[in-house]
Amino acid sequence: MSTELHFQTIAEAGRLIKAKKLSPVEYVDHLSARIESLDDQLSAFITPTFGLARQQAKAAESEIMAGRYLGPMHGIPFGAKDIYETAGILTTGGSRIGQKHVPSSDCAVVAKLYEAGALLMGKLNTHEFAHGGPSLDLPWPPVRNPWDLTRFSGGSSSGSGAAVAAGFVGAALGTDTGGSIRGPASLCGIAGFMPSSGLVSRVGVMPNSFTLDHCGPMAWTVEDCALMLQAIAGHDPADGNSFEQPIPNYAESLGQDLKGLRVGVLRYVWEEDLVANEEHRQALDHAVEIFKSLGASVQDCRLRPMQDYMDVKVVLAETEIFGVQQQGLTERPHDYGRDFLTRILPAVMFQSLDFLAATREHKRMLEEMKPIYEKFDLLVMPGFGPAQPITAHRPITFWRKPNTQVLANITGGPAVSVNCGFNAAGLPMGLQIVGAPLADALVLKAGHAFEQAIGLRNKRPELIPGQTAPTLIAPDLTPETSHCDAETRAFAVRMASNAGLKLDDALMEVLCEAAPHALAMTSRLRKNRNWFDEPANVFRSGQ
Repeated sequence: MSTELHFQTIAEAGRLIKAKKLSPVEYVDHLSARIESLDDQLSAFITPTFGLARQQAKAAESEIMAGRYLGPMHGIPFGAKDIYETAGILTTGGSRIGQKHVPSSDCAVVAKLYEAGALLMGKLNTHEFAHGGPSLDLPWPPVRNPWDLTRFSGGSSSGSGAAVAAGFVGAALGTDTGGSIRGPASLCGIAGFMPSSGLVSRVGVMPNSFTLDHCGPMAWTVEDCALMLQAIAGHDPADGNSFEQPIPNYAESLGQDLKGLRVGVLRYVWEEDLVANEEHRQALDHAVEIFKSLGASVQDCRLRPMQDYMDVKVVLAETEIFGVQQQGLTERPHDYGRDFLTRILPAVMFQSLDFLAATREHKRMLEEMKPIYEKFDLLVMPGFGPAQPITAHRPITFWRKPNTQVLANITGGPAVSVNCGFNAAGLPMGLQIVGAPLADALVLKAGHAFEQAIGLRNKRPELIPGQTAPTLIAPDLTPETSHCDAETRAFAVRMASNAGLKLDDALMEVLCEAAPHALAMTSRLRKNRNWFDEPANVFRSGQ
């Protein structure tokens, strides 16, 4: 078999497997050898499961030879972000807290992929509990970007993004709370699809935010994401966010013709709000022209500043993950990494009033999108620009600057990240296509058409066996607490105590570094409200 087998897409490999021209066992053996020879450069895997994959491959091959072909994922190797619980297989959450956690059952999505005949190659590296990063103080090294081993691979589905780009697996599972599928997809030059809220079950996946978490596919192409989504979509009564809805054939909806599609371009985001560098701006402008050439009706559109969506996302999500991790934070605070602590500790300062204010603003944001989606079928906005050096990351950046990903999490619809170009150094740059809730097939169709038109899917990163990844020198992360006044510090101390935390001086400094930024968010959200202003999380039967 060609040495390029590892760069086969799911669609290509699936056709060969169906035609009995590619053995799933041979496929697994080829990828296993590639991972063993190259992953010491990337650290994409936490726990390989090559033996299990080979066992599953033998079963799949027997079924296919006997005429029991299950569909496009049958015999396809995949990786799962290490927050997806897998029966009898270590599932760490990328944290010392979970370093010995071996689940007794599979999460719903992995079970669905097994039913579709897919083969688990292993558990993929992730930022701690799908939050924060990159971190140099965890049991596993941060994932390197296959396009440049000194660069960030994105968070938090870092291992998933790198593994697909490097040709370790054709398919990977990621999760997305504020861009954690789309960010790594953008920086690693792959396709990453965040489904509509409620389309894919989250049962058995370590929670980050019950309000904003999504599970979804990451693959080399949008077509591959569609094939993977077909296997994992569907109602799960055990997931309180899931609801019954029609599941179309996503691959059949893919087509070249976008004539008449109404596309709103959030140009202000990359030109004014979060100004992109010149190379990314040019790539985004070119992407808009491609949509026009495909027959779409294109018009600029303006929503709120991205900081507004970030304020709501952070107050909701940090409050929820703090609740999930409170016992660990109380009993073992020093077992968490610095980046995770910088994000989560300030949540002790959020009060019930702040959480309510965020849910009310969330509802308002959802209402604001209704006329937007009456005017436009899809929105186009930036993904991430070229990846930065891993060692350039500073945890406090999370509190100082919004990103372009959180809009789709807040508005609840599907979003896909696709590659829209490379900079002069050969690093990928990303574009997002965002849709209204339940417009998953349309977003996939548009993403596929764009990929076909721009023609960048033949370029892959080059990894050389035996090459040594450059040493990463940990930066100075001394907390910057000069902006935390005595009143803010006293409030932080009191709220930490109320939450049952026993923080030493070092951890209190981590909290105080971000405290002014956290309080600024709550101040912006605490607006005068009518008594009857409703939060977004009001239950409605039949949703």
